[in-house]
Amino acid sequence: MNEQEPMGAAPSADAIEAHARAVIARLPDAFRRHLGDVVLLVEEEADAETLAALEIDHPLDLTGVYHGRPIGEKSAFDSAALPDRIHLYRQALLAEWCESGVRLDELVAHVTIHEIGHHFGLSDDDMHALEEAVAD
Repeated sequence: MNEQEPMGAAPSADAIEAHARAVIARLPDAFRRHLGDVVLLVEEEADAETLAALEIDHPLDLTGVYHGRPIGEKSAFDSAALPDRIHLYRQALLAEWCESGVRLDELVAHVTIHEIGHHFGLSDDDMHALEEAVAD
């Protein structure tokens, strides 16, 4: 991932973010142009408030989350709201990567597309189709 990381070191938050940004760059333009105000954050793990709100017991059980209102639900009254955010959680991604054997870039792509799908209000089937569209 990063030539400066020692052999065998877990990928950094920066490396995971680079994978997620590469996925976003491969999105069809119709999607990409509506993501300009969405903030992408890679954090070590979800905070207690997020876990409680989602009724998740352990931080390794949450690889990512979208905070915001889907585009179709936005109104002019949302102007004072925080920007929409996609959070990816490094420790949970690394745990799933190790357990599943799925390539890390594919896992990050899957989670990133899923969270982007929430931004657009997409169904699971639509999210899978979008994921296939950006696959290498």
